[in-house]
Amino acid sequence: MGAVDQATTGGHLERYEEALARDPMAAFGLVREWMRTDWRSLFAELRERRPIFVTPAFTVVTRFADVVEVLAHEEVFSVRSFGPRLDAALGGAPFMLARDATPMNWREKGLMQLMLDPQDAGRVRELAGRLADELLGAAPRDGRFDAVDGLFRPVALGVCARYFGVPGPDPRTLGGWTRAVVSDGFANFLGDPRLQAASVSAGAELLAHLRDRLAELRAGDELPDDVFARLVRASPPGVSDDRMVVNMAGLPLGFVESAPGAMVEAVEQLLARPQVLAEAREAAADPERFDPYVWEALRFSPFFKLLPRICERDHVLAAGTPRSTVIPAGTFVLAAPASAMFDADVVPEPDEFRLDRPRHHRLFFGYGHHACLGVHLAGPVIAETVRRLLLRPGVRAAGSVERSLGIFPDAFPLDLGTEGREG
Repeated sequence: MGAVDQATTGGHLERYEEALARDPMAAFGLVREWMRTDWRSLFAELRERRPIFVTPAFTVVTRFADVVEVLAHEEVFSVRSFGPRLDAALGGAPFMLARDATPMNWREKGLMQLMLDPQDAGRVRELAGRLADELLGAAPRDGRFDAVDGLFRPVALGVCARYFGVPGPDPRTLGGWTRAVVSDGFANFLGDPRLQAASVSAGAELLAHLRDRLAELRAGDELPDDVFARLVRASPPGVSDDRMVVNMAGLPLGFVESAPGAMVEAVEQLLARPQVLAEAREAAADPERFDPYVWEALRFSPFFKLLPRICERDHVLAAGTPRSTVIPAGTFVLAAPASAMFDADVVPEPDEFRLDRPRHHRLFFGYGHHACLGVHLAGPVIAETVRRLLLRPGVRAAGSVERSLGIFPDAFPLDLGTEGREG
């Protein structure tokens, strides 16, 4: 199948070394900008020439085996880099996903995995498809619309409301809360006080809303069929109402930004490949045939391209190989799934769009202890929303994706095309 050029133009390391000699902060800024705008060629050069890229501010890990090593050793490479910010946003309460292999993490993660029943996958997929069709059917008559606010985020917020049982005061308010908290938790590497303040304020409002929702559920005569009600019905011993609320907050926080982000990346990659797009459209009548197109598209551009960790003790990364490197305790480490999935030592013909990739080559849902908690439900929502969009045969890009902080999609203008219109 067709490939989009992933080749490096080179020269990043030379420019970095020159800048580092003059002004370390300028060198740091260069790397940050490349990660935002030129990450493909940067990672290709690093994989080839400096796979464990050590800078005074952070270390970037780019090869598949090394990325997996970082993500699989949560007691060495912890999530402490973003855990305190998430805790602060949730009123200072510890958030289990921001803890590494602790009793609270194991207990509450297991509880929430039980509430997110894998057998709900078909139900959730059908819900996402129905929401997508309603939104597409209501799109402007000229066929042009913003896929982020017009489709992807509303589907995610609809799943939050109807399956998670977290409708928000209204979808836009809930979406504003998740964006503020997640922006500070996962993108505020420089500690911007404005992002921190917005996160704490949004988190307080989200928790207050969930406490009110919990009170409504407890006062109701009949519980609805959603995850929040399921948790209330179970009332697990030792899990207080406060812990229920914090864990329920984790569902929209982990879903409302990442699912639409993945939808944007997948659609952008498919629309950039006319031959692949034509084949995907032909396969769209059958979800089982169609879904691999989405997963391969996400390999080319995962939503989270870098996963931050803190090295808790001195560790020899890639021991026994020529790239063996001592990572000192306290190092801020950026594991790069977006690079690892193009490591030719593990992934054959990485620049080719192939549908036969094994599941273990997919790192876009994370890996190890902090892999996506509800992947068995998030995956069907993402794939089905993209499928319903591409069932409209006239869909094409009508502009570039706009992103906040270089990560979070704000707008993706599409043209549905008159041939894709109903009625």
